[in-house]
Amino acid sequence: MNVLITGTSSGLGDGLARYMASRKHRVAGISRRENKRLKSCKDYTHYALDLADFDQVREQLPKILQSHAPLDLVVLNAGVLGEIADMHKTSLDELKRVMDINLWSNKLILDLIINTDTDVKQVVGISSGAAVNGHRGWNAYAISKAALNMMIQLYAQEMPGTHISALAPGLVDTSMQSYLTGLPEDDRFPSLERLKSARGTDDMPRPLDLAPNLLDAMDKLYKDYPSGTFADIRSMDA
Repeated sequence: MNVLITGTSSGLGDGLARYMASRKHRVAGISRRENKRLKSCKDYTHYALDLADFDQVREQLPKILQSHAPLDLVVLNAGVLGEIADMHKTSLDELKRVMDINLWSNKLILDLIINTDTDVKQVVGISSGAAVNGHRGWNAYAISKAALNMMIQLYAQEMPGTHISALAPGLVDTSMQSYLTGLPEDDRFPSLERLKSARGTDDMPRPLDLAPNLLDAMDKLYKDYPSGTFADIRSMDA
């Protein structure tokens, strides 16, 4: 498989890229920082690209797409969490910062795939349960993921030759979880306590351990779900 994954410097993107490259898939990874753990993978190619710099993306991504096309899978994984705070204390600047990475950079990538006529079999946008559960404090992250789900649905109608979907991977033990579980106890945000209790258990696997199940879920999305779907890996049929 030829695969493009965004956000490979750490977390889910790192685990997925390492797993696929170790199984001889040709993986192109995009992130601001190079991942030292992936440097030894001969089937992995890193591209230093800041997805928040839209001009840089417009300039460089077409060349990356051309170098790796046709693509079997594009995983839109790069994302940021944003502040955990009450909505009325979350600034417009903070909302914009998170939306630029979690939503608008993905729009730009999809636009460039279409405009360069790049052959892509499947696109999966990494979403979250936060897109639908509306837990207090998640604000920019929840809004961006809900918008991502709708954007995926809209693009599915414009990309008939590509299966495109959004997938919530469930709880994953990443640096984001390190930040969340390190926050002080706060009765306003009960979801944080649930995360703390899940960390270190099977309910919150490490990215590399989750990667095989995540790929199986992506394959199932392609085979069994209509393009434009949002699915949560925890509720997909076995």
